[in-house]
Amino acid sequence: MKNFLIIGASSGIGYSVLNNLIKEEQISITATYLSKEPILKSNKIEWIQFDATKQSTNQLTNKPLNGIVYCPGSINLKPFKRIKKEELLNEMNLNFFGFFSVLQMHLENMKHSESASVVAFSSVAVHKGLSFHSLVNSSKGALESLVKSLAIELAPNIRLNLIAPSLTKTPLSEKFLNTESKLEHHINNHPLKVIGDPGNIAEMVSFLLSDKSKFMTGQSIIMDGGFSL
Repeated sequence: MKNFLIIGASSGIGYSVLNNLIKEEQISITATYLSKEPILKSNKIEWIQFDATKQSTNQLTNKPLNGIVYCPGSINLKPFKRIKKEELLNEMNLNFFGFFSVLQMHLENMKHSESASVVAFSSVAVHKGLSFHSLVNSSKGALESLVKSLAIELAPNIRLNLIAPSLTKTPLSEKFLNTESKLEHHINNHPLKVIGDPGNIAEMVSFLLSDKSKFMTGQSIIMDGGFSL
């Protein structure tokens, strides 16, 4: 039996990751949601309400874990001169400290495994300078640095990797894609003339959680339809 913990599994990319994993045999998933009760029910899933910004020190599961996927994120774009310190702290709490706390509280759960895998999400914006992305890049850039450091510190039994997507069609990005003109604009920004699909990204997560990627750690994998080029 393989056990996984997915933080933020009730919508968007996290929901696609969950849908992929429950197709596997001999699997148990602890999945968290923030507010709305999830509609996906399965005897393979234990749902827990959890706010990653609270940085709780309580374990969400006492099961031995084969992997953790941390999905919470934000898209708050703002001119640098208008950013308040409180807004930056909120971003750091969600994108950096939330991951930090979840991983720290569940390290012991993964020590049984010969190759546990942790997957988190960065942003293509961290790898490509973009206006108004100071909030996103500050928190996600810190996350990338942490993952690279921990990839060395926690080797060889725990692997850590990131996925850095471009704009992906999720509830989080709806305000950027809610008109035909906006959708066309973002499609044309990508050489492959598509925007991100949660299902495609979930497939990469499944790969990173599996033994097929056991030679990979500390990587930030850009999935952006060619946007960064």
